[in-house]
Amino acid sequence: MKYFKKCLTLAGLVLCNAYSMAQNPLIMNQFTADPSARVFNGKVYLYPSHDILATPGHGRIGWFCMQDYHVFSSPNLTDWTDHGVIVSQNKVPWADSAAYSMWAPDCIERGGKYYFYFPTMGKGGNGRGFSVGVAVADKPYGPFVPQPSPIAGIHGIDPNVQIDKDGQAYIYWAQGNLYGAKLKANMLELDSEPIKLEGFPDKGLKEGPYLFERKGIYYMTYPHVADKIERLEYAISNSPLGPFKYAGVLMDESASGCWTNHQSVIEFKNQWYLFYHNDDLSPNFDKNRSVKADSLFFNEDGTIRKVVPTFRGVGITAASKKIQIDRFSAKSGDGVEIAFLDTLNRFQGWKTIFNKADSWVKYNSVSFGKNKLRHVNVNARSETGGTLLISTEDTPGKIIATIKIPKSNNWSVVKSIALSVKGSVKNLVVKLKGEGNVEVDWISFK
Repeated sequence: MKYFKKCLTLAGLVLCNAYSMAQNPLIMNQFTADPSARVFNGKVYLYPSHDILATPGHGRIGWFCMQDYHVFSSPNLTDWTDHGVIVSQNKVPWADSAAYSMWAPDCIERGGKYYFYFPTMGKGGNGRGFSVGVAVADKPYGPFVPQPSPIAGIHGIDPNVQIDKDGQAYIYWAQGNLYGAKLKANMLELDSEPIKLEGFPDKGLKEGPYLFERKGIYYMTYPHVADKIERLEYAISNSPLGPFKYAGVLMDESASGCWTNHQSVIEFKNQWYLFYHNDDLSPNFDKNRSVKADSLFFNEDGTIRKVVPTFRGVGITAASKKIQIDRFSAKSGDGVEIAFLDTLNRFQGWKTIFNKADSWVKYNSVSFGKNKLRHVNVNARSETGGTLLISTEDTPGKIIATIKIPKSNNWSVVKSIALSVKGSVKNLVVKLKGEGNVEVDWISFK
């Protein structure tokens, strides 16, 4: 799994947009966390925080370290464009430029303006407490201009803003408990006194409020430490400010042991999605996290079905692009291993290792389009040599391509003839024929 950059030169400046072909995690060129996903102008925009590794004099060693924010966009939940830094701690007039504490943000549109809300520590704060600032732009990707002062009356983290059906805007945040207040129409000032939101667990850390409305029900989602690490929970109400009633667990604690999680929920093209984070690209240090997404479904009574994290994630992958089968939808019980391509540069992603006869992986939702694709390319290597068989799930037993991987310690792209596949979207199955040990980076049809 890899990403590439498309760069252009404009007025002497080199501008780069990084395109990630990954599924989960969504972004493969940097660490991202605390995702706020929004739908603007038919695209999904992703506003995460940006984890970096603290170094002496730059943040607190061994702790969360964030100095700026990027924004990403996607028309299809598969291809993500990095629009670059939109707000940085050294460009905010009131912020401590050495705090490295630009935590979970949010963004919303009103009247053709985009309002980006972010928490950080102010100058002279001596590390005590967070304020919430606002930066304003004419486009969802900026340029954003930070306001000279934070929002008066808010002391806390993880701002979330929603505009109700009647046009009233609300802002939510965390400070030991969850709080909410009305916002003025200018989106820069409180229009009511903050209130503590009721209906949430009394014990355990609560943070990251994110509210959304569906069919007259207001869903307040939030991370909560019910035991040792955070899980995602939700409560419901018939009013934006509650009182709320606990409704259940949205996502269980991370199997990897990542201490935090943080979420947002959107509807895009008639499907609901949960965005969250985990430590996939940094399994040994859970302060460097990566954003993921999976489909979200509701029961008939309006309750939410628990979301189980996947590697495959969401979106449809074009057959002509590099299909990262390590982000599989399913695999055989044994004979398949997933490992980093390079443990010194985990942003390069993973490889799939087939090491037992008839071991297989399935990768769902590959679009073959209308053009006839007659060849398949596989980036692979094998110390033993081996043969891979590719088929589609809807025609079991029918092989559309046979790829013989030569014996070599080096990665190489092997090309083979493929049968023309009819229909637009298929689930692929890649299988090892006979004995051998074959490592695969990606496959692609041409």
